[in-house]
Amino acid sequence: MLNKQKVYSHFANLLSQKMNELQNVLVELKETSSNETKSTAGDKHETALAMLQIEQANKRNQLEQLMLQKNVLDKIDTSVHTVKVVVGSLIKTNNGFYFLSVALGKCMIDGEPVIALSAQSPLGKILMGLKKGDTTSFNQTHFSIEELS
Repeated sequence: MLNKQKVYSHFANLLSQKMNELQNVLVELKETSSNETKSTAGDKHETALAMLQIEQANKRNQLEQLMLQKNVLDKIDTSVHTVKVVVGSLIKTNNGFYFLSVALGKCMIDGEPVIALSAQSPLGKILMGLKKGDTTSFNQTHFSIEELS
């Protein structure tokens, strides 16, 4: 079984990297926007400025979503060993490892693919509350809970 603390740290670092990248993009967009305000090219200038503002708003929204995910991740206590699937569980199934936390996708950790999914995802909802030895199906795929931590 993979180490839950290592899995948690991997996804926490991934989330931090994504947040840093978005913050850097926002800084660049702000600089570009301030340079654009110095231009007086008429309609073309107004269009470029409006597009920059839309892009900034999109990036700010993405950053807000990442911050919400960070809040969920920060509440997980990796020292807790779970007997049923809850937020923070590392689940070993016959189809691989799942970390029920936030939706961050699939990563390789110690040579094993691990999927970080949220409790609100369709599969997360199905897995929630299951115990070692329980089985379920999702999208015509059979899942058997082999280990929990």
